[in-house]
Amino acid sequence: MEHVRDLTLLPKAHLHLHFTGSMRPSTLLELADKYGVRLPDALTAGEPPKLRATDERGWFRFQRLYDAARSCLREPEDIRRLVREAAEEDVRDGSGWLEIQVDPTSYAPLLGGMIPAVEIILDAVDAASRETGLGMRVLIAANRMKHPLDARTLARLAVRYADRGIVGFGLSNDERRGMARDFDRAFAIAREGGLLAAPHGGELTGPSSVRDCLDDLHAARIGHGVRAAEDPRLLKRLADRQITCEVCPASNVALGVYERPEDVPLRTLFEAGVPMALGADDPLLFGSRLAAQYEIARRHHAFTDAELAELARQSVRGSAAPEEVKAKLLDGIEHWLNG
Repeated sequence: MEHVRDLTLLPKAHLHLHFTGSMRPSTLLELADKYGVRLPDALTAGEPPKLRATDERGWFRFQRLYDAARSCLREPEDIRRLVREAAEEDVRDGSGWLEIQVDPTSYAPLLGGMIPAVEIILDAVDAASRETGLGMRVLIAANRMKHPLDARTLARLAVRYADRGIVGFGLSNDERRGMARDFDRAFAIAREGGLLAAPHGGELTGPSSVRDCLDDLHAARIGHGVRAAEDPRLLKRLADRQITCEVCPASNVALGVYERPEDVPLRTLFEAGVPMALGADDPLLFGSRLAAQYEIARRHHAFTDAELAELARQSVRGSAAPEEVKAKLLDGIEHWLNG
């Protein structure tokens, strides 16, 4: 029996973390108190809410809880606190690089408009990075429930701030709504501006949504992508092109995509050579952070420490981190494995 190495000490990159969803439950309660917001009982129970998103009502309920939490972020200092705490949690879990995903549209009305919202978020990320030593950047995500023209506006804004810490452009929310190709212009704007295309796909819908992300949006990474496991040809395509899937095991189970942690097809993707970056998605709602996702791979899928180190390497390679940051993290992974 090999001695079990501490997964919080394994250097890794975190590529799938949503802004509001990164909040500590205790912070949510404090902010709700500060603003007199009455939160749904599911958010105050002291344990992760029971969720399922595979039916329409379940997704609606998940969104409602997310919106309730977001309504507690009202002032620049709340944004700064959220980002700093997300960085602290990541550092505690061994992350050396975090790409946090946000749709600034939701925060704009309270923060004085779209541009002030983006600047407040980017300043908060700069400050948190300095305070914690964590490399940190931002992915701007469009909402596929909204009009594609809104996505184009967001893409232009994201490109404008590419030199201030925005590295990618995403597409989130219920992938059963809105065709990927409706957002092709927005993604073209983002890609031409040097941003990484990282739309969500292959979570609530099957392999076809992953193919759409590749064909229509020229994705360099896929948010989730787990359902690609159902299509061997698609797996080969992802592996051949080394498209990283941002896989979020705890989230998949919480939302009912898979019944149990052992049903998430981590082995299928890994053995097909598809690069993965394990992510926590929305810890506030799913109750587990980054290291816990590696714990799932170890406990439920019998990943050895050498395989877990390879998963960590894949997360680093799939990131938008500068080469010297990647090199440092990859060295740290070797040290963890051989130390």
